[in-house]
This record gives sequence, C-alpha cells and structure tokens, in this order.
Amino acid sequence: MTQPTKDRPWLFRTYAGHSTAAASNALYRANLSRGQTGLSVAFDLPTQTGYDSDHELARGEVGKVGVPINHLGDMRALFRDIPLDQMNTSMTINATAPWLLALYIAAAEEQGADIAALQGTVQNDIIKEYLSRGTYICPPRPSLRMITDVAAYTREHLPKWNPMNVCSYHLQEAGATPEEELAFALATAIAVLDDLQGKVAPQDFPAMVGRISFFVNAGIRFVTEMCKMRAFVELWDEICRERYGVEDPKFRRFRYGVQVNSLGLTEQQPENNVYRILLEMLAVTLSKNARARAVQLPAWNEALGLPRPWDQQWSLRMQQILAYETDLLEYEDLFEGNPAVERKVAALKDGARAELAQLDAMGGVVEAIEHMKSRLVESNAARIGRIEAGETTVVGVNRWSEAEPSPLTAGDDAIMVSDAKAEADQIARLTAWRAERDEAAVAAALDQLRRDAASGVNIMPASIAAARAGATTGEWGDMVRQAFGQYRAPTGVSRNPSNRTEGLEELRARVDQVSDRLGRRLSFLVGKPGLDGHSNGAEQIAARARDCGMEISYDGIRLTPAEIVAAAGEGKAHVVGLSILSGSHLPLIAELMERMGAAGLGHVPVVVGGIIPEEDADRLRAMGVARVYTPKDFQLNTIMADIVSLADPEAVAAE
Repeated sequence: MTQPTKDRPWLFRTYAGHSTAAASNALYRANLSRGQTGLSVAFDLPTQTGYDSDHELARGEVGKVGVPINHLGDMRALFRDIPLDQMNTSMTINATAPWLLALYIAAAEEQGADIAALQGTVQNDIIKEYLSRGTYICPPRPSLRMITDVAAYTREHLPKWNPMNVCSYHLQEAGATPEEELAFALATAIAVLDDLQGKVAPQDFPAMVGRISFFVNAGIRFVTEMCKMRAFVELWDEICRERYGVEDPKFRRFRYGVQVNSLGLTEQQPENNVYRILLEMLAVTLSKNARARAVQLPAWNEALGLPRPWDQQWSLRMQQILAYETDLLEYEDLFEGNPAVERKVAALKDGARAELAQLDAMGGVVEAIEHMKSRLVESNAARIGRIEAGETTVVGVNRWSEAEPSPLTAGDDAIMVSDAKAEADQIARLTAWRAERDEAAVAAALDQLRRDAASGVNIMPASIAAARAGATTGEWGDMVRQAFGQYRAPTGVSRNPSNRTEGLEELRARVDQVSDRLGRRLSFLVGKPGLDGHSNGAEQIAARARDCGMEISYDGIRLTPAEIVAAAGEGKAHVVGLSILSGSHLPLIAELMERMGAAGLGHVPVVVGGIIPEEDADRLRAMGVARVYTPKDFQLNTIMADIVSLADPEAVAAE
C-alpha cells in the first residue's frame, strides 16, 4: 500500500527582539538551534516610528517591545553569524520599511550574500497603522507611494522577497469583525496594486501580484476563523482574476503568515492561554486549501510581560508537535464540500463584498481611513460590551474566575524583565557610531534621500546609499518628515455620545450630580505619552467616558508628557487618564507627575492603564498616581465610577 505523501510544514517562527541587537542575536541563534525555521524580527517603537534611541520621544521606549536598530552597525550585530542568503526573515516594520530593508540589504552585502537570493518579508503596510497600530510617520498618500517604491525595487533586485505583508492582524486586535477584517485588508491590497501598476511593466505585473503576501489573525472562534481564511483565498483569487486579469494560478495564490490572537490572552489564569493558542493555530493549519505559509505563536504569558526563552520554546514545540507527531499533513483538504463550511464562507464573502463596495464608493482606503477607524472603534466597543454583559464567555475572566494560583507565575524569574541598562548602552553605542563615521558622506547621502523623496524618484536606492554611508534611523525619518510632513490619524472617537444606554443610567446620573457640584461638566483628559501606538484601550475608555456624560479630551497617540500636562492645564481637566502598553510607564509617568506638580496641577488625579506588574503599580502609586488598571480590569463601568469619585468634591472631602 502506498504511503501518503506528506506536505512540507509551514515556516516555524517566533516573533522576537528586545533590549539590544546583540541580545536579540543570541536569542535568534538559540531559537534556530531549537528547530525554528525562520526569523520574525520585532523592532522597538523608536525604530518603527523613525527616531533614534536618544530622541526625546524615545525615552523609556528603547528595546522595550522589540530590538532598537539605529544604523548599519546595529543591523550587522543583529544578524551576526546568521547567513542571510540562507534565511527567511520576516521584519514587522511599516513606516520605516524602506529604511530597514535598506539596512538589511547593506548587511547582507557585507556578508557577501547574493542580494537576488534574499528571502523574506517586510510588512510595509502603513495603511493599517492609521487604523490600529499607530506607528505611521507621514500622511496616507506619500505612505502609499513608499510602499510601492519598495515593491518596485524588490521586483528588479530581490525577486524572491515579499515587498508587502498586507496586515489584517491588528485590525482584529482593534475589534474588527471577520467581514471588516477581510474587506479592510483586501481594500488595502487593491490600493497598493492600483498604485504599483504605474511603476512596473505590464508583463511584470502578474508576478508582482504574486509577491504580495498577507499577515492575518486567528481568533478563538476557530471554525469561523478557518472559514474566514477560506474566504480570503477565494476573494483574493476573484480580485486577481477579475480586477487585474492575472491568469496564472500561481500568481493568484493567497500566501499568508499568521500570528494567532493576542487580544484574547488573559492576565487572569494565564495558563489557560496555552489552550487558546493551540485552538487558534488549528484555524490556520487544519484546512489544506487555506493553510498558512508561516506561523508564529505568542507565548502563554504575554499578557503579563516579556516572555522568557523557555516560554517561546514552549510555543515553538506546539507547532512542531502538530506538524511532526500528528498525521495532519498527510491528507487533502478536510473541509472540501462540507455544507456548513461552504455556507459560512459564502456569508463571510458576501459581507466582505458589501464592505468593499462601500469603501470603493468612498474612493478607496486612503480616502476612507476616518470611516474605517470609527467602524473599528464601534466594533471593539460592542465586543467589550458583550464580555461585560456576560454574552461572550471568557473563561477565568467573566466566568469561573475563582481559581488556584498559577504555579507557572511564581518566583522572581517567572517573567523576563528587559535590561534596565540596555537603553543607556544603546545610546552610548549610537553616540560612538556618529563620532566614527564620515559626516560629509552621511550629509551628502541624506541630502540625496531628501531630494529623491520630494521629487518622486524611488526612495530605495538613496536609502541604501544612506545606510552604507552610516546614516541613522532618526536621520532617515527626519528626511521623510521634511519631504512629506507629519500626520496625526483620526482617533475614531466621536465627540457625540452613542445611543448606548444599557447599564449607563446610574453612571450618567452620577456624572450629572458631580458636574453640578463642580460648577461645570466633569472634564476627563485621556492621553498616550511616548511612542506606544496601541490605542484600543484609550479609545474605549474615552468612548465610554463620553457615553457616561463626561466632557472628554482625547487627541490620539504619541504625545510628550509636557504636551499632556499643557493640555490638562488648558482644558482644566478634573481627571487625567494615561494609557501605556509598551512597558515604558515608569519613566514616562515619573516625568509627567513631576511636570504636573510644577504646573500647579498636583491636585488633579492621575489614573494609569497598561500591562503593569504589581511592583511597578506600587511604584506608580508612590509617585502619586490615584489608580492603576491592568487587563484584568475589564469592567469599564467600574473604571468610570472610579473616575467620577476622583472628581467628586464630596467624595474627596470625605476621604
């Protein structure tokens, strides 16, 4: 009897990077030795937003959510002893994607690699940054131009490289329904391909369509998620054939990598996250016709802090057991012809087509960003409302919350802590790099970069020349900002209250009472200091406060402590609420509290939300922070009641 032929497994990746390039390099080499088959690089927020590690906005952010890469020396250290012509590297980078790819090319050249042999992906999806992640730099139109500059350059010089990873992952993290995730991602790909048609020869265009890949999310409703992936495959094939006339099936293939959902990982009973991650992985591996090309899994404890190498290894082993111990890869598609699956796929496609038609009528994604952002905020509010009301069960959170303490979180070393000295070390090496380079060569390269950006010439050759000359990430970012200007995306939070009333009647009455005692409407300022662009929590807090009747002020992301204090003074805020998820809460809040006191605002209560360990929460309270909230505080109405009490003159007097 003939044995069935096994499929090759997907690429095994772990999204990783922290502290310094050298520390991340050691982690990568260790992961590769344990059976990882590709790299997925996480960059820190200054690198993602085009700032050097010593910039004012980078304070407290260096090396926190990824590795800092300031120049060619850092990129060289990141991949030391890792032959890039033999590696498949995914770089989660968007606004600075041309620059990081330029540094990668320059580092590969130094290794003696054949540049045409390089394989990997730059995410390079700046559009979703306006909607969900917030690491944009420039306005949408020039951002789209830089996406297609990278694509056109790779077509000529890096034929095996994926120049764009259309990223729907963060859309789901921001609350997108499956239909919205499908439509918003496909509309982004359409905008890119429409622009790219003018930059490559017609005969080369089908192959360029074939190089576009996707990066998606897989949530806990794994049957729906599996059907969503089948819908993605079928809709993409339809778009490639009908809109772009691509006939060759290999260029219409929906190629995607996945990280399973982090939004659903819980701080409470975190060991349950292992089951969630496994079930979510099944959504993108069970169906052969819609199987992921690369899978990266979060660690079970990412809701608590930075995973240790052992935690990452555990996630890797989950993939290896499924791929090598089970018989999954020996069979054809298990769901072909299943009527329930076909009905669900058809419904998702219909919903996505309706969303796409609406976006098309608005002129496409660039013109529809504000509309899409508001839709995501509304969808996320509905999701949170269902959890609060118990309509959606989250085990260990809103049901079965009483449990034995987790032994996995015991001990001082249960969660990895980033090196406190890493930021100073990074800045010292950056200073030394600047001192040792040829300043005239750097200045000439940057001037050429600025002129090419302004003139419309492809930005990649000048970026590579600047990388070779020794320019820094912040200098590249400055040239882009000079050429295109900076941009502040819409928050998606309307000033007008929603129609929601359920559960808010008592809170609205309290807000009215306290406002009468204050002599004006209770004013609540929501701020996001630093470079953290994860704004979902801040948006939901602002929207709920608005619906409770407060006067809210929320201007979005990327504000300095000085700007937030100035806004609190000008708006005469009764309470200031800060959201920080990047781990930089201690230095940023310390500076803000000091500035609040100096501005005569020391009496204004400050509340803070984020992924904050209890020992850090104690330090924040010692600084004068009135309340600290973490992901376990999922009842937004309880937070609203606290804010009202903090502003209530009678409650304050009673204390």
